[in-house]
Amino acid sequence: MIAIIDYDAGNLKSVQKALEYIGESPVVTRDAETILAADKVILPGVGAFGDSMEKLRSYGLIEAIKQSVSCGTPFLGICLGLQLLFDESDESPGARGLSVLKGRICAMDRDGIHKIPHMGWNSLHFPRKSKLFKGIDEGAYVYFVHSYYLKAEDEDIVTAEAEYTNHIHAAVECGNVYACQFHPEKSGDTGLKILKNFVSL
Repeated sequence: MIAIIDYDAGNLKSVQKALEYIGESPVVTRDAETILAADKVILPGVGAFGDSMEKLRSYGLIEAIKQSVSCGTPFLGICLGLQLLFDESDESPGARGLSVLKGRICAMDRDGIHKIPHMGWNSLHFPRKSKLFKGIDEGAYVYFVHSYYLKAEDEDIVTAEAEYTNHIHAAVECGNVYACQFHPEKSGDTGLKILKNFVSL
């Protein structure tokens, strides 16, 4: 069973539909026992860092997420779901993230040339191999929607990078934890392949 964590953040339905398209039957849930019983767990999301951490806390999901990760269950964060896995964000000063991984979420530079939020297709560079990107070509295009970007403390976990006003750590892999800033569920055949790779772990 694939559990999609429901904490009132946007984008849950599109992730659910993409998984159903590739033949899966995901369960959208905020029940801790269901999450802990899942074979795979996905934390999607579109929204604000601080507000979303409060939602996770109010629904009692923080401990379930950390237990799921510590049990070795393959775990995928998408967009805001990636950001929440880290320590803190410029978007919500003083709010603490899940701190599953070390790093901070930074505001994108406003250079007067590029539009913020970064919304649209961008190519990926793969500095190292990742199970998530098996069979994906260097330079593949994926779809981004974000105004904040990851700077991981340990660059050895960074598996995809992108350039847009800043050098973006676009995806990470650390043990059983995978995360991507872009939206695989909105990234056409490339995104569906990434989701298939996660499902097949």
